[in-house]
Amino acid sequence: MSFNTLTCPSCGSPVRQYRNPFPTVDIIIELDSGIVLIERKNEPLGWALPGGFVDYGESLESAAFREAREETSLDIADLRLLGCYSDPMRDARMHTISTVYIASACGVPCAADDAREVAIFSLDSLPEQLCFDHARILSDYAATKKDRNPQSLPV
Repeated sequence: MSFNTLTCPSCGSPVRQYRNPFPTVDIIIELDSGIVLIERKNEPLGWALPGGFVDYGESLESAAFREAREETSLDIADLRLLGCYSDPMRDARMHTISTVYIASACGVPCAADDAREVAIFSLDSLPEQLCFDHARILSDYAATKKDRNPQSLPV
């Protein structure tokens, strides 16, 4: 277990503070024309899945609905778990653990909150550079889609 030593502001004695990863969510939002990605307004800059930090007292699912709405202006439905991603290096700013969901939506996304821009991409035309470990996440997502929709074999 990792910890930092802090000093008590009252008496000056050392105080141990345990460090834990921060919980986050990311959402793969499926539209008929592809998946929604945001161009981040804040560091690290670049294209990413919509998502963010889970607020204290908030469930992972509620955070996914909130973040999708805040960043894309879309209301999502049919929330399904893709997986959890916990590589300590996935976010250079701090150790985060992301619970990644797949969801469907209707409508036209509009960039808001932490998103500078929003766009719809097909899996074979993703931006070259994605933030965090989102290229890996989308690779895992593509593999699950392939498993669910195997190509027909010639007869």
